[in-house]
Amino acid sequence: MDTTRLLRLAELALPGFVVGLIAGAVAGGLAGLVGQPAGWALVSMLTLGIPLAIFGAGYGILLVYRKVRIGAFAPVALFWLAGFPIARLVHEVLARLVLTGEAGLPPDPIGFLAYQAIVSAGFAIGFLWLHERIAPRWWYRITDRNPAAKDIYEAYVEHATQLYRAKEARRQARKGDQTARSKATQR
Repeated sequence: MDTTRLLRLAELALPGFVVGLIAGAVAGGLAGLVGQPAGWALVSMLTLGIPLAIFGAGYGILLVYRKVRIGAFAPVALFWLAGFPIARLVHEVLARLVLTGEAGLPPDPIGFLAYQAIVSAGFAIGFLWLHERIAPRWWYRITDRNPAAKDIYEAYVEHATQLYRAKEARRQARKGDQTARSKATQR
């Protein structure tokens, strides 16, 4: 793969990568907040943030190349149903290795992964919400130098237009229903 193509791909993946890093920073901050030493919080931030960032970048690429639908929850939930437990397992193994010097799985790996899969739905909601706020703005900024960014940004504009029109149609229908009801009560 040539350098220009690789750079364009990295630009497209950047918003998902950043959202994953933000999630890791939040985890590290929470670790510090509950009283863990700063070094432990930093290890938690990195060992969770980097895997989440890599998966987030992957989701962004799937979105750009239309393998998942814009703004839809089900695809992102399914993506994180697999990605979040894997990221948490990597976090668990690497944090243990860095902090104790011994690598190891959680005591009940199957139960651990099942619980993380359940929790992944909440993570998916937050990821989608934040990604939908960051990614289109970023892609708009790079449309002049990245044709794929221009394509996905235009798809977002079209999606937003459709949502707005549907909302306005519902509003007009409600307004018409209220007018009809008020005329019926006046008779």
